[in-house]
Amino acid sequence: MPKMILDWKTANAFMIDAFSGVGVPRNEAKIVADVLLESDRRGIESHGCNRFKPMYIDRINSGVQYPKTKFQIIKETPTTAVVDGNHGMGQVIGYKAMSLAIKKAKKYGMGMVVVRNSTHYGIAGYYTSMATKAGCIGMTGTNARPSVAPTWGVEGMFGTNPFTIGVPTDEKFDFNFDAATSTIQNGKVEYYARIKHPVPKGTIIDLKGKPVEGDAAEALKAIRAGTAALCTLGGIGESLAGYKGFGYAMVVELLCSALQDNVNLKDLNGKDKKGKATHPKIGHFFIAIDTNHFLGEKLCRKKAGDIMRKIRASKKAPGAKRIYTAGEKEYEIWQERKSKGVPINESVQAEMNAVRDQLKLKKYKFPWEK
Repeated sequence: MPKMILDWKTANAFMIDAFSGVGVPRNEAKIVADVLLESDRRGIESHGCNRFKPMYIDRINSGVQYPKTKFQIIKETPTTAVVDGNHGMGQVIGYKAMSLAIKKAKKYGMGMVVVRNSTHYGIAGYYTSMATKAGCIGMTGTNARPSVAPTWGVEGMFGTNPFTIGVPTDEKFDFNFDAATSTIQNGKVEYYARIKHPVPKGTIIDLKGKPVEGDAAEALKAIRAGTAALCTLGGIGESLAGYKGFGYAMVVELLCSALQDNVNLKDLNGKDKKGKATHPKIGHFFIAIDTNHFLGEKLCRKKAGDIMRKIRASKKAPGAKRIYTAGEKEYEIWQERKSKGVPINESVQAEMNAVRDQLKLKKYKFPWEK
């Protein structure tokens, strides 16, 4: 589909006004918009404007999640906290939870905050970047609606469960590894469906244990109907170590549930007993480790940067031009996009038009309407 560029200032202002228009307090709408646009800044288009309406605006309008976020600390120690998000905005919950973890780490060396009853919080790497900017090592993970099958299983039992780690470096970008524990995430399948891109081979399995290929829209329907499931990292079976992705996914599931008494696995399907959409009740965890409580931020950044540079300078495969380290590609995409704007595909253009018209935000005239 043809894409058009929307400048960052307009995209940000529109999202803030739109979220405010459906009841999100303006200071919190700014957080939500920033998390979404950070995804597009990094080139992760599956989690940015692409999900603005269906994942958030529509869910607020349907009552599945609440625009006003009640961030409730139900237990706290000097280094830990258990938070109930009360079905508010996941980005606001995530921002506040990581901020609290960083505050504890700065005082005591380490901080961990776990969350229950949250909603989708956007790209996990946003929160680890909060930590690295503060001179901390950051970690976060989230469970999600069941769509991934365990090794040797065919039923979607757990979510794509990203496990994300950030380490501060002395380079222009910090090390920031943000990846699902499945071969592909739901957002990517949704994105492929929008742009009519086929499903990559070996990423989805049906109830007969056969790979699902072809039409991404049909694959997405099958996943949501429970007749297909995503595969863990490593793919189907154990020949390419799919059990490793399975194991990491379970680590995330446990940390998002066991410490905060949160629902898990099939209970995260976002439906009540009658099959009606309800609160997703997602769990998260956030960890911050202050480098100044070890041998100092400056040393950590230098050592981490040295490691990244040694890796990139290592011998390359024939025909390969570069070796990348986590965070590098995203930084380069931002350098290329920051003076231009965010690319908006045709279906998202229509969604933004619809939200603008619904909320009577008449001051916005988008470039695709010229």
